[in-house]
Amino acid sequence: MREILERVVKGEISIDEAERMIRLLAIEEIEGLARIDVGREFRKSVPEIILAEGKRPEELAKIALKMMEMNGRAIISRVSEEQMHAVKRAAPEDSVIEINEVARTVILRKKGFQVRETGGKIGIITAGTSDIPVAEEARVIAEEMGCKVLKAYDVGVAGIHRLIPPLKAMMSEDVDVIIVVAGREGALPSVVAGIVDRPVIAVPASTGYGFGERGVGALMAMLQSCSLGLAVVNIDGGVAAGAIATMIANRAAKFRVKNQ
Repeated sequence: MREILERVVKGEISIDEAERMIRLLAIEEIEGLARIDVGREFRKSVPEIILAEGKRPEELAKIALKMMEMNGRAIISRVSEEQMHAVKRAAPEDSVIEINEVARTVILRKKGFQVRETGGKIGIITAGTSDIPVAEEARVIAEEMGCKVLKAYDVGVAGIHRLIPPLKAMMSEDVDVIIVVAGREGALPSVVAGIVDRPVIAVPASTGYGFGERGVGALMAMLQSCSLGLAVVNIDGGVAAGAIATMIANRAAKFRVKNQ
């Protein structure tokens, strides 16, 4: 992308030629295995995130390496232990690999690649410790998109007094949006949305058992919430929550800077 823009500045190619070349860069096919949208981050500010589920370890490693080669970084979600080992084995010696076993994410970066801080701020809250893997998935995505993240885990309605101090800290820090992850009866997002004046993104977690098990009860409760200002993503949708929260936070940060 930078090379194309430099050639336009030098007068080596026309704007029309540059536009055609950029469009060609948008999709990169990897040996018939996958078509990666390498231009997604430039187009809509959300990087392509490689879903590891359903991919053979060697296939995943090829896709990740190509993504890193094209964009300087590869973000992989829902990674198994076997897939993690495959990516580590395939990674070049001068690359940087970051593994979050709780979130089941892998970040593969070229040496020297840095995430640009945007000024966006996000709070992430979980009801219980069982909800932390989903919250960590959201945190990884938010930080890879340039946001600062404040987190508070295990502060659910079973001991509601635990919620107030971290919530006050998030409001004092002036977070732009709050992600709340909860399983079982899914009550915590409604409580938070009823207190704060920020958008709240609710994530039902697949915890709980019996009637409404695997996050179904939490999802239904969140969709039925009477607290306005609350939106809901799918069960265990940490990536989705992290992406939409960051888009909100980064846009808010952009206008803060503009109005200073």
